[in-house]
Amino acid sequence: MCYNVNQEFSEEEAKALEEEYGVDAKYISRGSSPHVHRYLLKGFAHPKLIVLADSEPSKLQEFNWGLIPFWTKTSEQADDIAKKTLNAKSETIFKLPSFRSPIKKKRCLIPVAGFYEWMDHKGKKYPHYIYPKVRPFFSLGGIWEEWTDKETGEIRNTASIITTAANPIMAKIHNSKKRMPLILQDDIALDWISPELKEEDIAALMSPYDQKKMAFHTISKLITSRNENPNVEEVMEPVEYPELSEELYV
Repeated sequence: MCYNVNQEFSEEEAKALEEEYGVDAKYISRGSSPHVHRYLLKGFAHPKLIVLADSEPSKLQEFNWGLIPFWTKTSEQADDIAKKTLNAKSETIFKLPSFRSPIKKKRCLIPVAGFYEWMDHKGKKYPHYIYPKVRPFFSLGGIWEEWTDKETGEIRNTASIITTAANPIMAKIHNSKKRMPLILQDDIALDWISPELKEEDIAALMSPYDQKKMAFHTISKLITSRNENPNVEEVMEPVEYPELSEELYV
C-alpha cells in the first residue's frame, strides 16, 4: 500500500515539475515563503496532498488525502470512509462503489519526491525511502472526488492514491503486502488526466513502474517516533542495518 509520501521539493525540483506539468509550482518549493514542510505526509492524518487534477489541469491544487464519495450522507460517515480510501487498488477500482465513478471522470496526478515503505525481516520492520534514480519526482496516479457536507455546506476535495502489484524490487522491500503506488511512466504521465481516455486506456496505464528507474535506502526509526517530529529532512537520511544483507534485495 502507500500511506506515507514526501512532497517536499527543492527549487530545482519544483522548476522541473513546473516545466513538465505546465503549471506554476514556485509556491511548493522550499524557497517559497511561507513554506509548509512536506518531508513526511502520513495518510491517516489526512493531510493536504498537492495534486494536478483533470478539472483544472493548468494549476496545482491541494486535496485532502482520503477520498469521500459524493453520495456520503453525513460528516461522521465521511470521516469513517476517508480512513478506508487512502488507497485504491487498480485491480478493483472499476468495481467498487467508492471508486468506479472517479476513475472514469476524476483523475489526478500526485507528484512526490519519494515515498516510504517497510520491510518485514525476522519479526521486525525496517523503514525504506524510495525515490527516482534520475528524475526529480515521481508522478503518482490518483483519483479525486468533491463532497459537500449537507449540514454545513462545506465542500471538500479529497483524493486517493492508486496502488498496483509490486515490481520485483518493491516486492522485496514491501514483502508483506507486495504492493506499490501507481507511478505513471515518465513520458505519458499527463495522459492520465486526459478526458479522452476510455476504460481500456485507463487500465493500460495502471501497470508497475520500471524498477530500474527507482532508487532506495533504509532510514531510521524516526519515521515512527511519537516523541520527535518526523516531518523533517533527517527522516530521509540513510541508516544502515547490519542484519539486512544484500541478498534480501536480489
